[in-house]
Amino acid sequence: MAEAASAARACTVCAPHLPLGPRPIHQLHARARILVTSQAPGTKAHLSGIPFEDASGERLRDWLGMGRDLFYDPEVLAILPMGMCYPGRLPRGGDAPPRPECAPLWHPRVLPRFTGLRLRLLVGNHAVRHVLGPGMPLAERVARYAEALPSHFPLPHPSWRTLVWAKKHPWFDTQVIPALRREVARALSD
Repeated sequence: MAEAASAARACTVCAPHLPLGPRPIHQLHARARILVTSQAPGTKAHLSGIPFEDASGERLRDWLGMGRDLFYDPEVLAILPMGMCYPGRLPRGGDAPPRPECAPLWHPRVLPRFTGLRLRLLVGNHAVRHVLGPGMPLAERVARYAEALPSHFPLPHPSWRTLVWAKKHPWFDTQVIPALRREVARALSD
């Protein structure tokens, strides 16, 4: 895993398309029990080099019922985004989607190296569709999270936009978050 992580951190494949240049961000350890497959780092993560070092990260840690110390322990939780570098902004605002080159290049090299993985959290529509396939709206996929268990748990992206989304889907806070915390506890139990 260390070799694959080092190679991924040195990747420059998408350099011509990245407005802030390449800075692959991930958190990898072979013995991690939980894997977060997210979309791509934002500008704050790009600047700090730390995944989920922003309000989205705070929201995700709250959903998981997990403090920073556990979240940033690579032997507990690994982070392998769909795109490891900040992809830039869309013309009408919001972050651009993850670069399409990244996941096909790095996921096959990294995923087989996990030895203790018990749960993969699919955070955001790009990750959900990549792993579980297209054909179902994100809200429906999240509402039907149990169909992906015990190995996967689909989630919306924890951006500020999710606050509005959660108000339209009150079952997310009352049903999905408690189930997510149970699955996280199960994955961490011995």
